[in-house]
Amino acid sequence: MSQKNQTLGEFIIEHQSSFKYSSGELSRLINSIRLAAKVVNYEVNKAGLVDILGAAGDTNVQGESQQKLDVYANDKFIQMLTNRNIVCGIASEEEDHFIAINSNDKNHQNKYIVLIDPLDGSSNIDVNVSVGTIFSVYRRVTDVGTPVSLDDFLQKGSEQVAAGYIIYGTSTMLVYTTGDGVNGFTLNPAIGTFYLSHPNMQFPKNGKIYSVNEGNYIHFPQGIKDYIKYCQMEEGDRPYTSRYIGSLVSDFHRNMIKGGIYLYPKSSKTSEGKLRLLYECNPMAFLAEQANGKATNGVQRILDIQPTELHQRVPFICGSTNMVEDVEAFIKATQ
Repeated sequence: MSQKNQTLGEFIIEHQSSFKYSSGELSRLINSIRLAAKVVNYEVNKAGLVDILGAAGDTNVQGESQQKLDVYANDKFIQMLTNRNIVCGIASEEEDHFIAINSNDKNHQNKYIVLIDPLDGSSNIDVNVSVGTIFSVYRRVTDVGTPVSLDDFLQKGSEQVAAGYIIYGTSTMLVYTTGDGVNGFTLNPAIGTFYLSHPNMQFPKNGKIYSVNEGNYIHFPQGIKDYIKYCQMEEGDRPYTSRYIGSLVSDFHRNMIKGGIYLYPKSSKTSEGKLRLLYECNPMAFLAEQANGKATNGVQRILDIQPTELHQRVPFICGSTNMVEDVEAFIKATQ
């Protein structure tokens, strides 16, 4: 029975048998992510003391300016996952194409691929606001021992075997699921160990926080505008409180603990949505559902969307179940 203050390593060993593919590989993969998180956390906490702040001078495949810590985090996670010979492929927000591991070695038996947003919310780095890492894990669909293909990455979110995030804030936490609930581990920086601090995390069915960039209000579809006005009305337990950090990991983490909803809908500026399906929306949707929450694009469950490209964007609405269903009702009423 898991108890608070159990180390992440102890927790992984204790719960390995509850994972349907209990070969030990996934446990080693989570351990690699844990190690990379500690390395990135160390560098994040030095920001301002060393030359790690500011733009790196390049743009990623999304056309977004890369920050120095974006590049650093990307390199460290890829290095840790590659050097430990656990995965057969990696896709990252910062890379144009997926990376095949051991593609010329017919004897390699690695079965997992990882998709990752190495540093979510990186525009907040320079102002010392919480940032995070998001990761998603699948079993490959192509034959073991062959090079990975795009098909291995273009799987529905419902096929994920693990997902999670690391939040680098007032404390550093690793939160993850393997399909058996959501658990959060807080890093003790004095000894470099993650301890179980938030067992069995759950979204309250109702919440009082809505997280949306209201600066884009004029560009939102009418259903979203109507929902925002509904949140602002004084009626019953409303008005709700508006809280928007601009880092998906931070907004999601707060809303899961306190109860709330996160909205990044499509708009007249971003007709397909802004957030990436494979390494932002799918892992967060998997976590949300495992924590008694809900995630949708407004009309369809996020985990049921069939991806068509590696960096595909979708609208994203996620949080406390009753709040998400309210948004869906407002959207449906305008169609």
